[in-house]
Amino acid sequence: MSAVMAKMMSISPGMPSPSPSLTPPSPSSISAPVRTIPGGYGWPVLGPISDRLDYFWFQGPETFFRKRIEKHKSTVFRTNLPPTFPFFYGVNPNVVALLDCKSFAHMFNMEIVEKKNVLVGDFMPSVSYTGDLRVCAYLDTSESLHSKVKNFALDILKRSSTIWVPTLSSTLDTMWSSIESSLAKSGSASYLVPIQQFIFSFFTRTLIGADTAASPEIASSGYAMLDIWLALQLLPTVKIGILQPLEELFLHSYAYPFFLVSGGYNKLVKFIEEHGKEVIQRGETEFGLTKHETIHNLLFILGFNAYGGFSIFLPTLLSQLGTDTTGIQQKLREEVRAKSGSTLSFDSVKEMELVKSFVYETLRLNPPVPLQYARARKDFVLSSHDSAYEIKKGELLCGYQTLVMRDSKVFDDPEKFIFDRFTKEKGSELLSYLYWSNGPQTGSPSESNKQCAAKDYVTLTACLFVAHLYRRYDSITCNSSGAITAVEKAK
Repeated sequence: MSAVMAKMMSISPGMPSPSPSLTPPSPSSISAPVRTIPGGYGWPVLGPISDRLDYFWFQGPETFFRKRIEKHKSTVFRTNLPPTFPFFYGVNPNVVALLDCKSFAHMFNMEIVEKKNVLVGDFMPSVSYTGDLRVCAYLDTSESLHSKVKNFALDILKRSSTIWVPTLSSTLDTMWSSIESSLAKSGSASYLVPIQQFIFSFFTRTLIGADTAASPEIASSGYAMLDIWLALQLLPTVKIGILQPLEELFLHSYAYPFFLVSGGYNKLVKFIEEHGKEVIQRGETEFGLTKHETIHNLLFILGFNAYGGFSIFLPTLLSQLGTDTTGIQQKLREEVRAKSGSTLSFDSVKEMELVKSFVYETLRLNPPVPLQYARARKDFVLSSHDSAYEIKKGELLCGYQTLVMRDSKVFDDPEKFIFDRFTKEKGSELLSYLYWSNGPQTGSPSESNKQCAAKDYVTLTACLFVAHLYRRYDSITCNSSGAITAVEKAK
C-alpha cells in the first residue's frame, strides 16, 4: 500500500529576458490581444468520459496536457479533468487549464480566485474522512475559520523549531541504521517504507508533541493507517498505472466510503487526543478552535500535508541523488562538510547554496502535488505570455505544475535537471517561479493566502536531510526500483 500511495500522490543558468510578470496584471494594463479560450468540453457525458480515458489510460496526465497544448497552440485551454461519470453526481469536470508560469500565477491572487472545496478539483472527498468538518485545506481565505486554523498551523511550526533539528537527526539515525541492517542481510534495501516510518515518527513528535513509542500499535502501523486514509480519498483522481481496464472500472469510477478506513483513522484521532493535549489546548485557548476542530485539523496537517507530501518528495530526492552519474554527490558532500560545522542547524544549511539549489530543482521537476485548482471569484482577464483571456466568475482553473515549471520562456533547458540552477543572482530570481507550495518560493504563508504554512520548513528539512546524509556517508547508490544498493561510510 505504501508504494501505491506514493504513486498516487505524485499526483516537480540564466534568466531569460524579458521575464514574465509574477503578479497578474489588471485588465486595464494588459496589452496582449484578448482571444477566445480554445478547446472545449465535448458532448455531455461523452466528452468527459473521452477526456477521462485519455487522462488515465491512453495518454497519461503529462501527455494529456502536452497534446492539447500542441493542438490548441496555447498554454491556456478548456478541457475536462476526472473524476467524471458514472457515480460522481454533482461533480463538474470542466476546467480551464493554465500551463505556463504567467497564467498559473493568477491562481495565487486571492482577490480574483477562491479556494473553497477545490483542493482536488470540483470533486471533494466525503467530510467523513476529516471528522465531518471541512478542514483548513478546503476553506477559502474569506472564511473566518481559515484564519484561525492557518495561524494555529504557523504557531505550531514556530514553537517546534527548537526541537526540529535534533529530532530530525535522531530519527534519521534510526532510519539509516535500519537500512544498513537490511543492506547487510540482502545486499539491497527498499527505502520507501523506512522513509515513511521516519516521516511519521518525526512529524508526530514535532507537530503533535507526541512520541509514537507511547502506543506500540501507532508506532508500528500509524504510517500505514495514513497511507490507506490518503489512498481512498485520492484514488478517483490519480493514475496508478496498473492493469487496464481494471484500473478504470474499479479505481476511477466511484468515491470510496469512509468506513473502509474508519478504524485506523479513529485510532489516530484517539492517539492525538491522548498524547497531544498541550497542542490541542493551545488550539482551543489561543486560537478559538473547538477541541474537535483542533484534533481533525491537526490530523490533516500531519497526514495529508506533512506525511503525504514528504512521502513523495523525499524518495524522489533520494532517487535523484542515488542514481546520478554526473558528480552531484561529490559537490554536495564537499559543500556539506565545509559548511555544516560541528552540528547541523537551520542556519548552517541556509549557507549551503548548492544543497538548496538541488532541493529547489527537485521540487521544480517533481512537485509533490502536481495539480492546483482555484475558482474565479469574479470576472477577470487572465494573461499568458502572448495572449489574454476572459475568465468568468465561477469557472474552475487548473494548473499542472509539472509542465508549468518547465516553461521554456522562464527556464533554460527546462526538461533538464540542473542541480545548480538556483544559485547566484539569476538563480535567486527564478525562485519567483517555483510554485510547489501553492505560491511562489519568494512568497510568505499567511492567514490571507493559501500558501503552504510549512513552505520554508519543507525546503530546510530537505536540505537537512541531504546534509545529514553526507555527514554520515561519502556516497549512496540506488537503483531504478526504489532500493539502495550500496552506501559508503564517511571517512
